[in-house]
This record gives sequence, C-alpha cells and structure tokens, in this order.
Amino acid sequence: MTWASAPGRRSRASLCAGSACLTLAAIGATPAVAQSLTSDLLNPQRGGFVAAQNLPLRPTPGTSATSASRARNVFTQPEDDGSGSQLRPSSTTALQPPSGSADLDNAGVAYDALNRKRQKPKYYPGAPRPKSVGPGSPMVTPAPPPARPLPPSLTAAKPPVPAALAGRVPGQPARRQLKRDDDPFGAVGDYAGSFLIKGALEVGGGYDSNPARTNTARSSGFYKVAPELMITSDWERHALVADLRGAFTGYGHDFNPPAGTVSPAPISLDRPEFNGHVDGRIDVSRDTHLLGQGRLIVGTDNPGSPNIQAGLTKYPLFTTTGFSGGIDQTFNRLQVSAVGNFDRTVYQDSQLTDGTSYPNKDRNYNQYGGVGRVSYELKPGLKPFVEIEGDTRVHDVPVDRYQYLRGSDGGYAKAGTSFELTRLLTGEVSIGYAARRYVDPRLEKLGGLLTSASLVWTMTPLTTVKFNADTQISESPLAGVSGVFTRTYTAEVDHDFRRWLTGIGKFTYATYDYQGSGRSDRLNSVEGNLIYKLSRSLWVKGQLRYDKLDSNVVGGSYNATVAMLTVRLQN
Repeated sequence: MTWASAPGRRSRASLCAGSACLTLAAIGATPAVAQSLTSDLLNPQRGGFVAAQNLPLRPTPGTSATSASRARNVFTQPEDDGSGSQLRPSSTTALQPPSGSADLDNAGVAYDALNRKRQKPKYYPGAPRPKSVGPGSPMVTPAPPPARPLPPSLTAAKPPVPAALAGRVPGQPARRQLKRDDDPFGAVGDYAGSFLIKGALEVGGGYDSNPARTNTARSSGFYKVAPELMITSDWERHALVADLRGAFTGYGHDFNPPAGTVSPAPISLDRPEFNGHVDGRIDVSRDTHLLGQGRLIVGTDNPGSPNIQAGLTKYPLFTTTGFSGGIDQTFNRLQVSAVGNFDRTVYQDSQLTDGTSYPNKDRNYNQYGGVGRVSYELKPGLKPFVEIEGDTRVHDVPVDRYQYLRGSDGGYAKAGTSFELTRLLTGEVSIGYAARRYVDPRLEKLGGLLTSASLVWTMTPLTTVKFNADTQISESPLAGVSGVFTRTYTAEVDHDFRRWLTGIGKFTYATYDYQGSGRSDRLNSVEGNLIYKLSRSLWVKGQLRYDKLDSNVVGGSYNATVAMLTVRLQN
C-alpha cells in the first residue's frame, strides 16, 4: 500500500492530531499541578524527592533565583511575565548554554553565553566602586565593618608616666623584664644593691599533751618564736645564697618531778634551734664552676631520745660548724662533681638537778670526708647518676665514758636519677648501701640499705604531692651501741582551696635502730595545717599534729597531740 492509494487514512490521522492539539490547549488554559514525587507524602511539595529550599544548588539569600539558576544552567519554577502566559521548558527540550557559561569575568560577574541580563554587584556603604565593570577591571573588596569603639577605661585621662620609668630617655638601656610571680601572696622582699633580702617572723602558741615525750605524759601550753632570713644575689654570673632559720620553744614553767624521784626528762623543756647555711658558686667558665658552703646547726637531742641523761636541769646544746668546697665540671652531657667536707660537733656540759655538771667532751668529734658524683644526661629531663661518699670521725677524747673507742670510718654508695617529666613530676630518687666501721672491735659494724628520694608531683594547678626519703647514721653515747641507723619517709599533699587559703596534709614514718642494744623504735606522725593568707605580709596558720612512738623497750613508747596557732609576718 502506498500513500497515494490511501487518501482516507491520511484524513483520519489529521483529524486525530487536531483533536489532540485542542485537548492540550484546553489543559494549558487551566492551572497545572505537578505530577512529580514528593519528599513527604503527608506534606507534598514540588521538587521531587528533595524540596526546593534544600537543593544543593539553591540560590543564596539576597540573590534572584532565576539569575542564579541561569548562571549554573539550572531551570527552576518559571516566572510570570504579567501576560498570563508561562514558559515551561523541560530538560529534554531546553537550550543548553555552552561550557564556560558559569565562568566569571574579571569584574566578578558571571559570563552568560546566551546574553542574558547580568546582576550588578552590591557594595558596602563607603566601599570604593570601579568606574567601569568589564574585562580588566580590578576585583572589588568590600570594606570591613567599622571597628567597635574603645572602652572608656582606655580613653580616660591618666596621669603622665615619667620618661625614665617609661624608658624613653635617650641613651637609657632597655629595662629588664620582670619575672613572673607564681605566688601572689609570697614575700616580695627588698633590694640592697644586687641582693634580694626576704625576712619573716612567726609567733605562735598552743597546747602539747606530752612535751617531754615520756611514757608518763604531762601536758602544758607553750609558745614559739621562729625568725627567718634569706639573702639571694641577682647576678648574671656567680651566685650567693644565705638561708638562716631559727626557733625557740618555751613553756614558761618547770616540770619538777615528784619528791624523791628522778625525772627521765629535764626540768626545763625550753630549747632553741638554728639551721643556717651560705652557698656560693663561682663561674670560672661556661662548663666549670667552683662550689662552696658554710653551715651552722644548733640544737638538742630530740625529746624522748634515750641519749638524754636522767636528772638534767635543761637540754645540753650541741653546735655543728662546717664548710664544703669543690668543683663541678661539665663535658657536653657528662657532669662530674667533687666536693670536700669538714664538720665539727661540740656538746655543752650537762647541768644536773643536784647542782653538779657532767662533761660531754667524749661526744665532741671532727669529721673529714668527701663526695664524688658522676651524672650523664640521657635526654632532657632524665639524668642518671652515681654518687660515692667517704668520711672519718675523730673524737676529742678517744675513749668515751663507757671505755669504748668511738673513732670510726664510714660512707655510702648509691645510684639513681634525677628527672623532670613534662614539668608535672620532678625530683630525684636513688638507692644504695651505707656502712660505718668503728675502731673498737666490741662495737658492731653499722650497715644497711640506703634509700633517698625527693619527688614533687603537680597533680593539678592547685594540688601538689611531695615525697621525701632519707637515711642517716648518727652517733650515740649509750653503752655498747654503735650508732643509730635512721630511715625517714614523708608524704605531703598541698591543696589551694583558694589562692589565699591552703590546706596541707602530712604523714611521716621513721625507724630508729640502735645497733648493739637491740632497741628498735617506730614513729608515726600525722599532721594537718591550714594557712590563711590575708596579704603578702600577713599569714595565719593553724596546725594539728599527732605523734606516736612504739618501742620494743619497756617505758620507751609515748604519744602526743599538738595544737598550735601561728601568725606569720614577712617582707
């Protein structure tokens, strides 16, 4: 069949096409309803699966949706031109602009290949505007918003600062930057030349349930005066530091024993204390330093010690005077130190209750010794070391009151490390062995494990934990006793409730082994302090302490409770 032989069929096709056009025209005259899927079946919106306001290429606020979509070749809902007719292009019939239609020209305006209307750029008030917008025009940077006005405290009239204080005098050297003050309530001190001098005085009183530290307690009130003085040099090279601390504890009355008895403690329990040293350093070169120290210690035997004679009027004082000198040399990371020591200890004569005195010259001695230390810095903050010490003690009277030869030789060897871990844990810890051998073969050789530590852990900016351990070998005048091997361990926690309110908790455990007599004592002490800092110059301190000594000797144990309130004046 050919088209010429079927004229009727062509007429029927034309009729159907005309009917379809009339139908479409009738539909176009009525409002159109979108037939696309919606993102919410209960809240239908135009735009398919994603609402128009959530489209990834939706226009930003302040711009025309039509112009923005044209720049990106995206056709959105058509606009009405006012005549009632609308243009609804489809994705299959719309004209596609050439690639590069979204490119920006030099003026920052999108280029449109279809020559559609461009939107003019907007400028902030007062911003510079180019004379012409086109190729070659510079980019326009909007002016920043105006700055906020300064507060009145910065613009108010203030008294002028002297030129010398402000550092504006011609030829004046640059002022040294002040050091950071980590303690806002610490003593400031005064300068005397190039020395910084700080002084303090503590005056307080309290109650002691057993001031004599005997098995039979007799309570009493007491007072205490403790002066302090510290002098520090402020030099670029060399250094000189003096640290002097003293105290006097008084009870205001005597502790007379019952009639016909002899008291194991002195009648007068008043006793002074002093501990001072002056340290110096001479910097010969960057790696070579000369070291020196002078020291003075004044005190008595500890209350409750078996070294105290019965029937005393007061505690006999002892004085220890000594000095040290040495050299410290650094070879890159290797550091070598050698120091020589000399100390002399002298005891007063004992004053007895019957009016007589007893000499203590057999307790006087000179000590000569030296200590060497080698350390190597493995890395910053970690420095292992080895330390060896040796000394000789020569007594003024070779034979003591019990006919024993008290001359001796001793020393120690220990190894450890000093460290600084992220500035939170710093200190030094070591372990070794200490020994002392006496001239008299009847006196046992002293020896044992030596532990030494000094740790500071900054747990938080307001909380600090401290730990100390120490081992010492002390002389003893008791018959058949070589000496006293003492180990002391102390743990302390400091917490600042406020910058002006500090609480301190302290626990001490100590052992005293009197070798040769079989006596062994154990001391436990718990202490709490509360410091209220009214200002840099005035502090108030409260203390509560409990001491307990357990001894394997009958009558050697005791316990005591101390409560004290102290006012500290400092400068």
